[in-house]
Amino acid sequence: MDFLIKNVSLPDGKISDIGITDGVITSVGKGSKDQSANIVDASGCVALPGLVDLHTHLREPGREDAETVLSGSSAGVKGGFTAVSAMANTSPVADTAGVVEQVYRLGQEAGLLDVFPIGAVTQGLKGEALSEIGAMADSVARVRVFSDDGNCVSDPLVMRRALEYIKKFDGVIAQHAQDPRMTVGSQMNEGEISARLGLKGWPAVAEEAIIARDVLLADHVKSRLHICHLTTAGGVEIIRWAKARGINVTAEVTPHHLLLTDDLASSYDPVYKVNPPLLTESDVMALREELADGTIDIVATDHAPHPTEAKECEWQEAAFGMLGLETALSIVQKTMVDTGLMSWLQVAERMSYAPARIGRYEQQGQPLVEGSAANIVVINPTQMWTVDRDLVLSKSSNTPYHGQQLPGVIMHTFFKGKHVLNNGVVAQNGAK
Repeated sequence: MDFLIKNVSLPDGKISDIGITDGVITSVGKGSKDQSANIVDASGCVALPGLVDLHTHLREPGREDAETVLSGSSAGVKGGFTAVSAMANTSPVADTAGVVEQVYRLGQEAGLLDVFPIGAVTQGLKGEALSEIGAMADSVARVRVFSDDGNCVSDPLVMRRALEYIKKFDGVIAQHAQDPRMTVGSQMNEGEISARLGLKGWPAVAEEAIIARDVLLADHVKSRLHICHLTTAGGVEIIRWAKARGINVTAEVTPHHLLLTDDLASSYDPVYKVNPPLLTESDVMALREELADGTIDIVATDHAPHPTEAKECEWQEAAFGMLGLETALSIVQKTMVDTGLMSWLQVAERMSYAPARIGRYEQQGQPLVEGSAANIVVINPTQMWTVDRDLVLSKSSNTPYHGQQLPGVIMHTFFKGKHVLNNGVVAQNGAK
């Protein structure tokens, strides 16, 4: 089915029409004479290349009570994503070709967006022996990103071997930077508030020490390293230093670390319990600046759904993590665009082009020009919406934004030319 998106603002601000035929952008500009195309009036809206999330927990196989590939795909489409990267901490763990191929095929069956499985670095996420990295890379899923996210690859020898191994197929290790010895029993950011609440603090150096070690290892073996959910000022400075030296390292920040602060833990509401923890207002402002100047390469959601019983309990017993897919673009608009720190063109870079480059996702993160795959999100930045945990498309409801008004209503998502989100409604059984 052919489409013509009319009167939409491109990332650079130019008002244009976008023609789509057979899954490809066939025209960008005014004056299309295609009378057979389905018209999508996007006046007042902004078109961006389909968003790419490099850090998503889809839970399937094994924890379908929290999320499935289908429900996570629906949430992703609602949030403007045309590709998500499924983390390996499933049950069984995605540490073999068989499991990553299962996740990949579930994504294909859902048909709403690209689901790229991330392979575990070590067997069972235990940090001891390397997983079937080569087999996963050669599988149908063509895995290029490997991570033990949820756990840190804390053994430096194991990390070195992993960085060496992935060089042969241009892979990348995505490290969850958390020294396990320094964070035993930690519940929130270490500081004045943790002391007052009586919750064990999580020191910034636990993140920074691993980042420092791993950029040196990546430099030593000349391999690609990606740092997940960067939060601390010290960690950012290490990344800046490493890039200045030419070390091949990239880093991500989550939307919630661009907005939420550790004072929210004063409520003892576990919806605000997340790994790594929420930090101070000054940390939040610093992360925004570093994302704007490009020291932090991308925004990644760390979408972490949990069933109700894992969150509606005492803080110390609750699971770490919060939902992110459906609210990510609105949070970035609120914190980065509406504050004047970033343009929509920079949003396209941080949320589409750059994550696709890091993941080596060839058909994603393409500019809105003739010949590109028609992966497009259309957002109305002037409209507001209210987050309702009972209306999210995820199977879980642990959003920290319940009841908040956020800017930016996502109107349409096109995935390979298919209209998978039409005026806020996700298509059934794939897309038209």
